[in-house]
Amino acid sequence: MFEVVFVKRTILLLFATLLLGACSSMISSATKDMANNLNTAILNQNDLETVRQGAPAYLIMIDSFIEGAPRDVDLLVAGSKLYGAYSSAFVNDPERAMRLSNKALQYSQRAFCVKRGKLCDMHELRFPEFEQQLQRLERGDVAELYTWGVAWAGWIQARTSDWLAIADIPKVKAIMRRTVELDPGWDHGGAQLYLGVLNSLLPPAMGGKPDQARDYFEQALELDQGRNLMMKTLYAQYYARLVFNRDLHDRLLNEVLQGNAEVQGLTLTNTLAQEEARKLLAESADYF
Repeated sequence: MFEVVFVKRTILLLFATLLLGACSSMISSATKDMANNLNTAILNQNDLETVRQGAPAYLIMIDSFIEGAPRDVDLLVAGSKLYGAYSSAFVNDPERAMRLSNKALQYSQRAFCVKRGKLCDMHELRFPEFEQQLQRLERGDVAELYTWGVAWAGWIQARTSDWLAIADIPKVKAIMRRTVELDPGWDHGGAQLYLGVLNSLLPPAMGGKPDQARDYFEQALELDQGRNLMMKTLYAQYYARLVFNRDLHDRLLNEVLQGNAEVQGLTLTNTLAQEEARKLLAESADYF
C-alpha cells in the first residue's frame, strides 16, 4: 500500500543525498521512513480515484529507493506491498496486472533471500520438500514470509488461466499455515483470511474445503475485531456464495455497509470493501 509524501520532503532528501553521501546510514534511515510512510498514509485515504491516479508515481519512487539499496529488506518488503496492492486493487488490464504482480513477487522473494539466504531457492522445490523447509523458519522470519505469500497469491490471481500458476496454490497455503503457526495474530488474522479464501476457491467435489474455509474466516474475524471490513466482504464473496448461503451472504455484506470505514491504516481497504459489497448485494437475487 502507499503513502502521501510531501514534495518538499522529497526534494530535501535528494538534496541531502547529494551533499551528505558519506552519511549513508542517515540517508538510508530517511529513505526507509519515506517508504514506510508510503505504505501507511495511502491506507488512510478514502478517495479511491486519488489513489488510482497518484500511486504510479510512488511505484517509480520505491523502485528508485530499492535501486540505491538493493539488499535492504525493509525497502523490498515495502516495494512488494506497494506493487501488490496497486495491482490487485486498481489494475484491470490483464497484461499490466501480470507485470506489476511479478514485480511484487520479485521484491518479496528478494527480501526473503536476503533474510534467509540458505533457503533462497526453496520455491523451486517439490511441495513435500518445500513444506519441510518451511519448518526451518522462525518467528523472526514472519514479516518476510507473509509478504512473500501475499505477493505470490497476487501473482497467481493475475494468472488464473495459467495452470502452472494455479499449481502453486498449495505452496501459498503452506506459507500461510506456517505464518499462523509462528504468529497466529500476525496482520490481525491476515494469514487466516488468505487461508479462508484459498480454501473456498473450489467446491468440495473438486477438492475444496469449505468447512476449513469457514473456520479460517471466523478466526480472522475474531482476531481482527471488526476493523477490516474486507474480511466480511471476502467471507461473503468466497464462502457464502460457494455454499449458497444467501442469509449469511447478505448479512455479512450489510454489516460491511453499516461499518465504519474510517479506521487508522485500513480506510482505503474498508472503502474498497464497501464498494465491492454494494456490487455483490446488487447481484444477490440473481446469484441465489
